[in-house]
Amino acid sequence: MADRARRRLLMAGGAAAFLAPLGALAKVLEPTPRQPVGPFYPAKPPLDDDKDLTRVAGHVARAKGVICDLSGTVVDVNGRPRASHRVEIWQCDANGRYRHPRDPGTTPLDPGFQGHGHALTDSDGRYRFRTIRPVSYPGRTPHIHVAVFPPGGPPFVTQLYVAGDPRNAEDFLYRRLPAERRHLVTVPFEATAGGEAALAARFDIVLGATPAG
Repeated sequence: MADRARRRLLMAGGAAAFLAPLGALAKVLEPTPRQPVGPFYPAKPPLDDDKDLTRVAGHVARAKGVICDLSGTVVDVNGRPRASHRVEIWQCDANGRYRHPRDPGTTPLDPGFQGHGHALTDSDGRYRFRTIRPVSYPGRTPHIHVAVFPPGGPPFVTQLYVAGDPRNAEDFLYRRLPAERRHLVTVPFEATAGGEAALAARFDIVLGATPAG
């Protein structure tokens, strides 16, 4: 009996030794870097506040600028999709203006651009927006603000940038990110095969641990 128990123990130990490296190979994803909310988060969300920022209810003309489909997933560091998370985006219009009372710009606001939108992730953590390719304004490279609101938890806020835009190198918030982490918020905007949107971009968001306090 003792010999049989010893053999079982050795076999179990051998199996554990074999399985341990497999567990070690499980990839942990790098969290998306946080970025400041900025001064232009909407003081009051627009009445028309859906996933399509390029059309405003009651206004016939579509938003100026290059129409773009922005999509992606929200997952945790283990790659598990985060369902029913509210995703918000906001950005300036094609004239470089935010729909915010503190925006200092003097060019007219684009009445056909919503400026802010929200979507809920599905069971696979997916979200999708229709918006415009972001443009620059004085002091900033083109970017889109993104916030994720986990149910019952504090929001995660970041910004996404256009891959290959030369103004990224001079942007103070982009430069604040470690060079090896910038790719996590830098997104290619690529031509589509046709349809209403001329460009498409994918921004996958990896949520890390919730900060304390």
